[in-house]
Amino acid sequence: MTLHAAVIQKLLSTGSHLGRRAAEHHFKQYAYGTRNGMTIIDSDKTLICLRSAASFVANLAHAKGNIFFVNTNPLFDEIVELTSRRIQGDAYNHNRSTNLWKMGGFLTNSYSPKKFRSRHKKLCFGPTTMPDCVVVFDGERKSSVVLEAAKLQIPVVAIVDPNVPLEFFEKITYPVPARDSVKFVYLFCNVITKCFVAEQMRMGINDGSMDDVVKDLAE
Repeated sequence: MTLHAAVIQKLLSTGSHLGRRAAEHHFKQYAYGTRNGMTIIDSDKTLICLRSAASFVANLAHAKGNIFFVNTNPLFDEIVELTSRRIQGDAYNHNRSTNLWKMGGFLTNSYSPKKFRSRHKKLCFGPTTMPDCVVVFDGERKSSVVLEAAKLQIPVVAIVDPNVPLEFFEKITYPVPARDSVKFVYLFCNVITKCFVAEQMRMGINDGSMDDVVKDLAE
């Protein structure tokens, strides 16, 4: 089995190709076909987009940029927190309030941090500095965040599903077409983390390359 085939098999094992609904017209570029009214997402396209997003994250590491994760799904809490901790290292606890998800105004009100409580009763705080990138785990459900980031010209990396509206899709800088299953979110975060850390290693800040990340996907 080739490395590419192994990576595609890994993506398929996460269920990332199983779209929940029929695709919007602008999403059809990522669709392989349909089955029982549901979109089958092209895993090759997912991989291409994932690599583009990962390369962007590596560039952020080179520029010592700050990544802000937006998540309101309790199933992903542990994954996102671990990703944030691994990327920020020793600075994680100090900057923890800037790593968690926020409600509307989290960017435009960034210099006046406020407390918010989600529908899952989790207390969070707004960021105190403007991020260099926003990573969103559902481009449709967190549409207000996507719109705010676009208004402030902050790049957005987001997992997008076949029915994401065009008005939000157009504002996502690096869309990654996939179903947001727990397995795929874990893989997605793992790739982002490895790329960020690999670039730090290359710079001598940490102790890899994009090829190493792709090989890890196949394992």
